[in-house]
This record gives sequence, C-alpha cells and structure tokens, in this order.
Amino acid sequence: MNNNTVLAWSFVVALGGFLFGFDTAVISGAEKAVQSFWNLTEFQHGLTMAIALIGTVVGAALGAFPSDKLGRKNTLFFVAALYFFSAIGTALAQDWTVFIIFRFLGGIGVGISSVTAPIYISEISPAGSRGKLVGLFQFNVVLGILVAYLSNYFIGQGGEESWRWMLGVQAFPSLLFFLLISLVPESPRWLLLHKGNVEQAKQIMKKINSETYQADVQQILNSNTQTDTNDSKLFSKENRIPVLLAILFAVFNQVSGINAIIYYAPRVFEMAGLGEQSSLLSTVGIGLVNFIFTLIAINFIDRVGRRKLMLIGSLGLIASLSLVSYAFFSGHTEGMTVTLYLMLYIAFFAFSQGAVIWVFISEIFPNNVRAKGQTLGSLTHWVMAAIITFSFPALTEWLGGGYTFLIFAGFMVLQLIFVLRMMPETKGTSLENMGKTFNLH
Repeated sequence: MNNNTVLAWSFVVALGGFLFGFDTAVISGAEKAVQSFWNLTEFQHGLTMAIALIGTVVGAALGAFPSDKLGRKNTLFFVAALYFFSAIGTALAQDWTVFIIFRFLGGIGVGISSVTAPIYISEISPAGSRGKLVGLFQFNVVLGILVAYLSNYFIGQGGEESWRWMLGVQAFPSLLFFLLISLVPESPRWLLLHKGNVEQAKQIMKKINSETYQADVQQILNSNTQTDTNDSKLFSKENRIPVLLAILFAVFNQVSGINAIIYYAPRVFEMAGLGEQSSLLSTVGIGLVNFIFTLIAINFIDRVGRRKLMLIGSLGLIASLSLVSYAFFSGHTEGMTVTLYLMLYIAFFAFSQGAVIWVFISEIFPNNVRAKGQTLGSLTHWVMAAIITFSFPALTEWLGGGYTFLIFAGFMVLQLIFVLRMMPETKGTSLENMGKTFNLH
C-alpha cells in the first residue's frame, strides 16, 4: 500500500475542513464590530450570526446531488470557489444585505464540504487506516477554528475596520485549496459506481495498493450487483439501522453544547466574570485544547476503535459539563475555574465526538447511498447546530448558566446509553462489508 500517496490526497481534501473550521469560528471575533458598523438591531445581529449556519443547512441538504452527479473532485472545486468569494465579498461589503449574502454562500460551502470531503477520504482509504485518514478532516476543522481565534486576536488590534481583514484573510487558504484539488484524482468508487469507468478506477486503485487493487475493484463491483434495487433509496428497510445511527450521532454531537461554546466562547467567559481581553485569550486556549486532543484522537481511533473513544468521551463530557453547571450554581466562577472546566469539556469532546462523527457517518452507509447518508448526517448536524446557536443566548438569559449546562450534561447521559446499547464498532471493516456489522444482510 502506498501510504504516502493516500495520505497526501487525504490531506489536500481535508484542507476543506480547515476552511470549514475557519469560516465557522471567524465570525466570533467580528460580530460586535459588524453590529456596531451597521448599527444592527437585535434581530439583524442574530441573523448576521446565524446566516452562515442557515447556508450550511442548505449546503448539507444539497451536498449529495453534486457529489453524485458531478463527482467528489468537481464538487470540492465548487466548494473552494464558494469559500473564496465569500471571504472577498464579506471583507469588501459596504451594505449589510450584501454582507449576509456572502456569509450565506460561505455557509453553503461549509455544508457541502461536510458531506463531500469525508466521503472522498473514506472512499480512497484502506480499512485499517480509514479512521485516521478521515479524522484528518476533523483535525483540519479544529486547526481552522484555532487559527481563526488566533487571527481574530492579532488582527483585532488593528482598529475599527479590522473585522474586514478577519473575514477577508480566508481568501488565501481558499485559493490554495482550489489549486491543490487539481492534484488529487477522482474517487475510484464514484468512477466505478456512478460512471462505470473501470479502467480509470483501476489506475487509481493501483496507486493506492498495487498488490490488491484488482481484487478491491472486483469486490466493489460485486457489492453493487448484489445490492437490492430498493437499497438505492436511503429510507429503506435495508438502510434503517445506519439511518438511525447517523441521525442520533449527529443530534448528540450538537446537544453536547459544542457550537454554543465555539460561537459564544467570549460571552460565556464574560458571564463567568472575566474581562474582554481575558475572554479572548481564554477562547484561544479553548481552540488550542481542541486542536491537541483531536490530534491525539486520530492517532487512537484505528487502534482502540470508534466505540471506545465515545465511551470515554461520554463519561468525560458528563463530568465536565456537570462541573461547569455546579460552578454557575454555586457562584464559584472566579479566576480561571470555568475556563479550566470548559477546557476539560473541550478535551473530552475532541477526543470522542469531535474526532469520530465524520469518520463514523462516512463509513456506515452502503456505497450506492453513501452521499445521501452523509447528507442526512450532515444536515441533521447543522440543523441542530442552528437550533443550539439560536437558543443558547435565550437559554442562558432565561435559565442561567447552571441549568443550561446541566441540560447539556443530561443529554450526554443519553449519549452514553446510546453508545452502550446501539453503537457498533466499525474499525478495520471494509466499506463493502460494513453491512455485516449491522446484521443487515
């Protein structure tokens, strides 16, 4: 197996995750300046914060169509272009309506990227290293979040209109991503199953593994001919278990409260009594912990498995969220207490849900509905993200920090039950044999 070739292709495609993370987090540093610049009402400010998420939901819902019709590679070209024009458009916008249109386009890019990039990497990866390689996508997501926080902190020293540079700087990695995509091949599974191009697929599979490529191609073709025609429908009896797993996994990912922390971290720290500058620095700390523990997780995911990471993570999330809740209830929020508890929370999230979600959803569906299944998981994820992002400020104002974080902890108890009772282990299983894991055939 040519490890370096597959790693290089995976890393290039995973750069879409870097832009995904950067685009998601960058608005947290610019939101107050944007509100002031256009003198936005509370409704307009809320829409400004949420419009990219709305775009992400749209992009996730549409993601299967270009991935299946145009191919994984051409879809990633389109994603790179969306990121580029979104960065330029938001940086130069002189009108608020124009600004939110370009933020919406960037959100569409995030949504499509969360469908297509994990699919591509899972389809070129050998079973034994698929978790680590697809995990590169999440690694780049958190790297993008960290870089966005650092970029916001340093650029934010530059004056009233520094928010334009915060948003516009994304144009540079977007252009690099666009250029590098030309160096990767199309997914061989897409070529086989959607275009019937056996020879081109064989050439690509040979670069992945010159010893087993012919048997691998035949196994993919056999799995397609053995598939019942009803299996091409995502919502069929045969696909009911992966559909249920994808929906529940995506829901639990967001009801952990992760997007509330990513989007509103400075405000959470200010709620705990930290000053504005200390809040920004604490936010950078959150990004750094997220980055470190994601890196650790992708080095363990193929060794210990997806399920064990989720068990460890669920227990840690319950404990850390309960500690945050207790700190708010007791009033012991002075100093770095809440910051340390939230860093503990981020560490357990990154080690479990953060690293596992895109790997697990990208590998549990049969070849012929993988793009549709990834779309379902991604769409569920982003709809829940939008709901949590919309509701978090109202929840904290209505219930206070104690009850809000206690609710998140309660959902993690349910996640632990889900992992113990329902979640299968998928490590080391080929995509074509995944159905046997669920006893579907």
